[in-house]
Amino acid sequence: MTKQTYEDYKYFLQDAGYFYVGSKYTLREITECEDILFKFRKVTAESILPKFTETDTLETVLYYLEPGNFVFQVLKQMGAQVRVSMLSRKKSLFGKEKESYVTKYIGIKELVSISEEDKKKLGVVIQELKGSKLALLTV
Repeated sequence: MTKQTYEDYKYFLQDAGYFYVGSKYTLREITECEDILFKFRKVTAESILPKFTETDTLETVLYYLEPGNFVFQVLKQMGAQVRVSMLSRKKSLFGKEKESYVTKYIGIKELVSISEEDKKKLGVVIQELKGSKLALLTV
């Protein structure tokens, strides 16, 4: 019998200006994975890991992030955006309200401004972290 592991949202992609990290990576996996940019691994090891445990996922770090936190300052400096899915209410043409999940990128400031209770009400699911390569060099 083979052991299956949960690999959804464990990825690293990059293009000319941005990098994308899946939210299910643990902080230890980020620091050890050679496919991830060295500078991001170094920032994770030196700035994020001391404030959290090795087994915390990127998703939990982003979900429970607070505005005065040093990690928030690092991510803001990096130009981080977070791809989230959350409940959205829309009115149809006939006035009925319809709830559906909407996936979009929001800035790190906007994510931190949503309280933990509101995140639970909205059903916020964090999918990935997007950062600027150029801004990463300044961190």
